[in-house]
Amino acid sequence: MFVFTLLALGISNKTSAQSNYKEASNSFALYSQTGDVKNLENAKKFIDESYKTKRDSTNSRNIVMRSMIYSSLAYADSTRKIKTDRDPIFIARDALNKLKPRDLENYIAEVSYIKQNLAAAFIYKANKALEAKDYAASYGYFESVNKLAIKGEDVTYNLALLAVKSGKLADAVKYYTEIINRGNSTASQHLELADVYKMQGEEQKALTTLETANTKFPNNKAILFQLIEEYAANESYNAIVPVIDQAIKFEPENINLNYLAGYANESENNLVQAKTYYQKVVQLDPNNYESNLALGLLALDQFLKDTMNQEAQYNAQNYLLKANEIRPYDINALKSLALYYKTADDDAQLDRVNLLLNQLSNN
Repeated sequence: MFVFTLLALGISNKTSAQSNYKEASNSFALYSQTGDVKNLENAKKFIDESYKTKRDSTNSRNIVMRSMIYSSLAYADSTRKIKTDRDPIFIARDALNKLKPRDLENYIAEVSYIKQNLAAAFIYKANKALEAKDYAASYGYFESVNKLAIKGEDVTYNLALLAVKSGKLADAVKYYTEIINRGNSTASQHLELADVYKMQGEEQKALTTLETANTKFPNNKAILFQLIEEYAANESYNAIVPVIDQAIKFEPENINLNYLAGYANESENNLVQAKTYYQKVVQLDPNNYESNLALGLLALDQFLKDTMNQEAQYNAQNYLLKANEIRPYDINALKSLALYYKTADDDAQLDRVNLLLNQLSNN
């Protein structure tokens, strides 16, 4: 009799678990049809009852149903009005993690449903954290989405952005690189990756990223201007010369760009081109000291090489005097004028300039 009683009890427990599972399944089906969260709450109660024993909690059918119900709760009940022992996101995720590889193959549609719900729930939490400027928490939630193998472009990009906000620069590089390697990255994403490299002190990688971006987006103004800025900071004037005209097309009256074009060409000994750019600057701004001085020095160099060159003499005098007028006490303009007057044999003016230079050196 004792043995019979145990067997009868076992049958009773099994029948009860099956009944609870069936009720949970029916209630969940109703929720799927109506969207009524009350049906989902009923499904939760029944699946909890069918998930109490160790045997029940290792049954793949129970695990899948529990994860489907709790993942739905995690998404549908975002304000957590339905009370649970733990956040339904983690209950669903833990249940899903119990499934063996062969179970995953048998429940492909169900697992996909669970993951989509969990992803949506984690993204909701991530956005809430973002509103509160809790970037580390938001990053963690998006990482959870990523671990679900939800590889949407927005997920990876959000991870990249939040990694920067959270100071996880190595992770940011990883995610930006992943985006770029997919082949559908934007110009802004290349610029952002270059900025991350600069934060890391990886100047060469930042430059390489900008060069790659300029090849991919040859008509993108922001990339081109940033690339030229990097070249200028590195004094890579040979690299500026081939691309500066394209930049000037975007802003033909940009004084700084035109001056840089002149300086870069002068550094590469392209003196005719340099003169053209400096003259453009003076046309745009007659009182630009740097370009007046540069034109004066170019003409002075010609005059020093050929004192019979009257055009060079005239230009040297005019541009250097203009530079001196703009900045009367600038040493460079005064020294250049002194050299000019010495070569031109104008002793009176040379004495005047030398006297001023002596006064400035004694102050």
